[in-house]
Amino acid sequence: QVQLVESGGGLVQPGGSLRLSCATSKITFSMYAMYWYRQAPGNQRELVAHITSARVTNYVDSVKGRFTISRDNAKNTVYLQMNSLKPEDTAVYYCNAKLGAIDYWGQGTQVTVSS
Repeated sequence: QVQLVESGGGLVQPGGSLRLSCATSKITFSMYAMYWYRQAPGNQRELVAHITSARVTNYVDSVKGRFTISRDNAKNTVYLQMNSLKPEDTAVYYCNAKLGAIDYWGQGTQVTVSS
């Protein structure tokens, strides 16, 4: 019943941009901390960006200045704006919602950065 549905992934050239969306349902969205993770083949899952219920944000060093996480509580949606994309950003990107011990995940969306 709880759903996190990701969209916006695709194939882009280096230097391009994508905007990922994660639409949620059946949760009290404004109370949850939201996260974007990514996992590339052969690599560990990596925390990319985090936004708290108070809209405090954090980023992994490799994306600082290029990615922006935001949330629209009226739409129950979290976003990841990705600019100046690099081939090393290629991965499956996952949306995650946390509230204490409660933990929900989206299905993932593929981002491929290639010329």
